Amino acid sequence: MDPATGDRHNIRHVKFRKAARGGVSRHELKVIVGLHNPEPRYAGTRHNVGAEVVRALVEGQRVGFRRGPRGMKGETARLSIEERPAVLALPLLSMNVCGSAVRAVLSYYKVRPSQLLVVHDDIDLPFGRLRLHEGRGHGGHNGVRSVISDLGTRDFWRLKVGLGRPPGRMDPAAFVLGRFTREERTEVDHLIADAAGVVRTFMSDADRAVAQAAGRRPRAG
Repeated sequence: MDPATGDRHNIRHVKFRKAARGGVSRHELKVIVGLHNPEPRYAGTRHNVGAEVVRALVEGQRVGFRRGPRGMKGETARLSIEERPAVLALPLLSMNVCGSAVRAVLSYYKVRPSQLLVVHDDIDLPFGRLRLHEGRGHGGHNGVRSVISDLGTRDFWRLKVGLGRPPGRMDPAAFVLGRFTREERTEVDHLIADAAGVVRTFMSDADRAVAQAAGRRPRAG
């Protein structure tokens, strides 16, 4: 709780033009992107858990997502997280082609890929686990592949949210486009909250956030 404003988690709305006049450099700004399929029929699917994490960062706050400037192809929310400026973004393009939307956000705010954190699902990470790292390849994730292609670099941060492998011989595409079971959903809600906590830590201390993510374990079982 921020004692000055009453906001939870020390997150509040920021007027970036005013902040800039007060000495906030664009090099301090972080862009946090939640990957998802924006079409309504995909709401609640495993593939959209990255966007659920990013949405959790504005829950209960006096800000919300709005359509970005023309050409941005996404929704954005502007906040201060742990006293540092951030833009949260949700692409309005399908997962497999979302890279141009991410590139447009970075271009509009004039920030480098190294200031970008992409939050996304990962089937190669056990269910309920988190991993935060910078760089590396796309690992077969088409959304990350699209971002790397459009940015022309893989040197940005990713927070992976573990889904675990699909059961039996189930097609991975069908698995990620399916919804969590009722039994999984309670753990997923905890997982999303913990992932949002990692993002908050990342804003001020990336190394500590890496350790925080690595130490996350499912709360049941």
